Amino acid sequence: MTGVLKKVAFYMILLMIWELVYKLGVDVFKVWKPYIFPSPIDVAKTLGDLISDNTLFIAIAASIKRLFIGYLISLVVGIALGLLIVRYKYLDENFRSMILGLQTLPSICWIPFSILWFGINEQAIIFVIAIGSIFAISIATESGIKNVNPIYVKAASTMGAKGFRLYWSVIIPSALPAIISGMKQGWSFAWRALMAGEMMSATKGLGQVLTVGRELGDISQVMGIMIVIILLGFIFDKLVFEKLERNIRYKCGLEVK
Repeated sequence: MTGVLKKVAFYMILLMIWELVYKLGVDVFKVWKPYIFPSPIDVAKTLGDLISDNTLFIAIAASIKRLFIGYLISLVVGIALGLLIVRYKYLDENFRSMILGLQTLPSICWIPFSILWFGINEQAIIFVIAIGSIFAISIATESGIKNVNPIYVKAASTMGAKGFRLYWSVIIPSALPAIISGMKQGWSFAWRALMAGEMMSATKGLGQVLTVGRELGDISQVMGIMIVIILLGFIFDKLVFEKLERNIRYKCGLEVK
């Protein structure tokens, strides 16, 4: 309970600092206009309006649906790609550096391809999400497997484990902490790709609401949607990735409950 109160106090202090900076910049020193840097009160009012007409919940539902579909595709393809790179030396020597190069590309670079291949629709956005996080997951999978302690592999081999059984029972479980870290990174890349994809389209979603705020010059709406995205990311990290990572680390003997 004390930890929760400390976190609440921390965020309350941040809000007070935000309001203080707004008051000093707008009312006292008149460094900027209210439409350039909003106050937390204005942002709260804007979010209240978006909630009251159900715009925010519809946008969240649409975005989360696309995010899950694209992210699941990236998980399947990314992990499979990482396993193939480790398994085949030719891919490791030639394709691995290409994946590292592709990982550096911002998700927005894939938007022209998605429009040409799929049109401006759901499939285009899901493609951008998937391609935006596949490479981070594959790199983490490949790195995690390569960094498995060779003693584990040798011990399992002497006990008769080989081929698929060796991978499934020893190598992949040992590499799970690194794979989970890659999944978390892929999740963050998926969010970025989602925003890039939705901002190119007029379909419902958080990216579209953010774009409307930008076009109307409503900085409170832009800031409000940014806060919603941060909160959603925080919630998913606490409910899914943090628990999953803790359990995996405990089973691997890296953490004590």
